[in-house]
Amino acid sequence: MKLKILSWNVKGANESSKRKVIKTFMRNQKVDLFCIQETKIQPMSDIIVKSLGSGRFLDWRALDAEGAAGGLLICWDKRTLEILEWEEGQFSLSCRFKNVEDGVVWVFTGVYGPFTRIERDSLWEEFGAIRGLWEDPWCLGGDFNITLLQRERNSQRRLTSVMRRFAETVDELGLMDLPLQGGEFTWSGGLNNQSWARLDRFLVTPSWLDQFCGVVQSRLPRPVSDHFPVLLMGGIRRGPIPFRFENMWLKVEGFKDLILSWWRGGGD
Repeated sequence: MKLKILSWNVKGANESSKRKVIKTFMRNQKVDLFCIQETKIQPMSDIIVKSLGSGRFLDWRALDAEGAAGGLLICWDKRTLEILEWEEGQFSLSCRFKNVEDGVVWVFTGVYGPFTRIERDSLWEEFGAIRGLWEDPWCLGGDFNITLLQRERNSQRRLTSVMRRFAETVDELGLMDLPLQGGEFTWSGGLNNQSWARLDRFLVTPSWLDQFCGVVQSRLPRPVSDHFPVLLMGGIRRGPIPFRFENMWLKVEGFKDLILSWWRGGGD
């Protein structure tokens, strides 16, 4: 069985004509979970959700927009995922799920990142709080409104302090940024659409990757919005979990000496 998760900043879902486009897109992708950002809807309702997603097995949680700005919606197929708990943050919404097929418990966090430095610091703190609350395999997806690397913006000339703090947060939480297939950037805008950046992404923990095989992150065509949808897809793993070396182990004091002693002693 394949698990398909889709993240997309739709730049407003408050018009019925646009919701029809989004619904058709989601139906064609046959996703198990989708997270849309910048809904610009307050309050969210069952009627609006049904106009965005198809099927009578749809469940959802949302962060309402503030006025006509922001807003975040997570929807999933109850035949695939069972919700156990959820937590609302200022810029994120986290759901703790159990796979119906194999009973594996994991956490998904939908993100709509802020623009100011102070608010971004609050977002990094939210991530730390979520990790402190649950230690399950973790997947984050959304519009982070910031790039991680210089090459992720076509006009980026230097590594900013905000980018550096984002990278530190990813490292501190042990998150992995998977390669993006289908294109380098996920947003375009500015004068004559000349600015391009990778603002949207999924981040996962190694333990999340251990539960799914052949995980791929892809940029999809965009029928609406100035952001491209991003799809994360992988198969539910069966059988033993493979060994995976983690770079963070190299930071543990004495780890290199331990490896050397194992090598000399034949692994005992």
